[in-house]
Amino acid sequence: MMKRALWQGLVAGTAGVLVMTLGEKVEQRVTGRPDSHVPARTLERLTGMREHSGRQPVPVNLAMHVGQGALLGILRSVMSHAGLRGPWSSGKFAVVRVTGDQILENATGVGAPPQSWPRRELAVDLLHKTVYAFATG
Repeated sequence: MMKRALWQGLVAGTAGVLVMTLGEKVEQRVTGRPDSHVPARTLERLTGMREHSGRQPVPVNLAMHVGQGALLGILRSVMSHAGLRGPWSSGKFAVVRVTGDQILENATGVGAPPQSWPRRELAVDLLHKTVYAFATG
């Protein structure tokens, strides 16, 4: 079961990232919100890579964005194999997705706790992470 959960999770998590990213790009065109470079900064700190100021290298940003989503997809697959399926479980997984981001971003000093964010920014982030969670589930 675990080998199957691993591969299914990687595929589902990657698909979830794709759906989330497409939604983000549509939202950014409508709202004018710029790309976030937090994923790249987080990966640079986690790996000890040289940190860049300002705009981050796209490959580093994508590696963290897709990699984290793919890896968390494994957890969603394990949840499903354990009988945690459907919208309630996807809703629970949305919390896991946001928490995964917050642990890494705050532990590295790149991010700030969500309660300190502007409300609109928080709502947009929660929306996109929820889309990811339901698409992955």
